[in-house]
Amino acid sequence: MNPRARLRNPLKTARGLGSAKDGTGHFIVQRITAVALVFLALYVLGLLVGLAGADYATVRSVVASPFNAMVLIAFLLAMFWHAQLGLQVVIEDYVHGGWGIAAQLAVRFTCVLAAIASVLAVIRIALG
Repeated sequence: MNPRARLRNPLKTARGLGSAKDGTGHFIVQRITAVALVFLALYVLGLLVGLAGADYATVRSVVASPFNAMVLIAFLLAMFWHAQLGLQVVIEDYVHGGWGIAAQLAVRFTCVLAAIASVLAVIRIALG
């Protein structure tokens, strides 16, 4: 190893290795959505277990309840947001070049479209 390299400030060594603008924010949002998903997933799982074997009209009336619809929408939004953040990290780490950009766009568009479709389905059930 070059003796001069050991005397370099670590910041000097790290310069030019990428942006350091939003890594902390990304990390915090990913952890917040993970914590929210724990509680939301437990509620949704309890809701699904409670509705096991119920007929269509019963399930529709339970989902149409304002509180249940709100919780389902919050679960869907948190789930797709968390999935997009997690896949973004994986793609940034393992896919390079033009394929990485294409994969990032594909993941973002897929998550947004799936979230919109899911939320609209819950709203459609909730509003009749």
